[in-house]
Amino acid sequence: MSFFVTKYTGLHRVLRLGTYVSIKQMQPLCRDERRYNSTSEENRRIPKIYTKTGDKGFSSTFTGERRPKEDHIFDALGTTDELSSAIGLAREFCIDSGHSFTDQLEKIQCVLQDVGSNIATPRSSARDSHIKKTKFSSLAVIELERWIDSFTEELPPLTNFILPSGGKSSAALHVARAACRRAERCVAPVVQSGETDPEVAKYLNRLSDYLFTVARYAAMKEGNGETIYKRPE
Repeated sequence: MSFFVTKYTGLHRVLRLGTYVSIKQMQPLCRDERRYNSTSEENRRIPKIYTKTGDKGFSSTFTGERRPKEDHIFDALGTTDELSSAIGLAREFCIDSGHSFTDQLEKIQCVLQDVGSNIATPRSSARDSHIKKTKFSSLAVIELERWIDSFTEELPPLTNFILPSGGKSSAALHVARAACRRAERCVAPVVQSGETDPEVAKYLNRLSDYLFTVARYAAMKEGNGETIYKRPE
């Protein structure tokens, strides 16, 4: 499960996957450093990482609705979280290799938080205020397309099927691509039911194209060959 610490209504809360809020709503805990200089018992308390609210197999959406954990909403949230984790791992390999696009990968992870916020706000139980806070912008899709086009201009034409390969950075990006495809499949029924913004599905579709392209780009920049598919004899 993924956890995020935020502050609102004067209290520190831990938000678990399944109770997403938009990044725009989050505020840094250290905005007022003076509170940590206090010796009061209240300020020394550390919020517990566990909430016990999901022990019976139900979890909450951002709208406050309780749903079983096998619901399509939480399936989509979980796979989106896995996707972000896979990108985070790939990014670490790319940082070690000195690639120039690691900031893009970090930004994508941030956008995936907004994707999660949108998924966690099912339209059937959302008020206008919920929808406004978690609205997903189509500009994120346009940005991915721009990045894809830029990398493609530098890559040699693809004339064969390739296998995930090309060094650690490239192979890890291919793993993230596969995770992205699965996230897209999990989000599809949520979008088709009208519970989530269609732009979210479009973003994931374009993101898998980006990850495929940048995986090839990483292999090229590192001077690693890509393994070509050969039909077994």
